[in-house]
Amino acid sequence: MKTLINIKTDREVKISAQKLAKELGLSLSAVINAYLKQFVRSQAVDFSVVPQMSPELEKLLGPIEYDIARGKNLSPAMSSEKDIDKYFESL
Repeated sequence: MKTLINIKTDREVKISAQKLAKELGLSLSAVINAYLKQFVRSQAVDFSVVPQMSPELEKLLGPIEYDIARGKNLSPAMSSEKDIDKYFESL
């Protein structure tokens, strides 16, 4: 027998979650049901502590990683104020 759960969440969270679920070929109800079943099975709430970059950050870092791989747009390693002053004076 199915039952209905009413929850409150931010509108933007709901919209983003629905969009992601749809991209994965799932309904938001299916995602929530899967989480609830896992919660019941494990009797624990799990939050991932694995650091993950957001797509926005990956997009920003892409050109930087490209430059690093090619040795472009990089300043030399500096270990003293004197090295820093010398570098900036050379620019």
